[in-house]
Amino acid sequence: MNYFINSTLALALVASLACQTNTSSAHQTASLYEQGQTPPGGRRVVKSDAEWKKQLSPDQYEVLRKHGTERPGTSPLLNVHEDGTFLCAACKNPLFSYKTKFESGTGWPSFYEPITKNAVKVAKDNSYGMERDEVVCAVCDGHLGHVFNDGPKPTGLRYCMNGVAMTFQKK
Repeated sequence: MNYFINSTLALALVASLACQTNTSSAHQTASLYEQGQTPPGGRRVVKSDAEWKKQLSPDQYEVLRKHGTERPGTSPLLNVHEDGTFLCAACKNPLFSYKTKFESGTGWPSFYEPITKNAVKVAKDNSYGMERDEVVCAVCDGHLGHVFNDGPKPTGLRYCMNGVAMTFQKK
């Protein structure tokens, strides 16, 4: 049991550091997508912890509801190379267009902007002794990943997402 806990903590630290290649905050630039904006269609999804556990797979629950991080390089969404939309795995909120996906080399699906300015929310995350900007679904508040300001043009942002927190819908 102790080995499992230590391994899990070590993996979380490595994953967090790997996803954070730039220590500058993306919060100022990403503020266009912050809370206070109405979610798409004004829709909100609120469920009890028991309801989320029943609906989501164990891995989805760990990432979306407990703010976990999937292991880098494990998401099938890394290999999606066709037109379509990435949706929140918990509530099906459209999050990112394939057109904004890029290969970041981090092992997580990465995008330079959300599909709409109110698809996601950005909040400060000071976990693990780091200052990062957490990205959550604007409809269900599910943890998706983090945003950094070392992405490509036109935004300069890198939305480093957990693939297990999303599904892909072909166009």
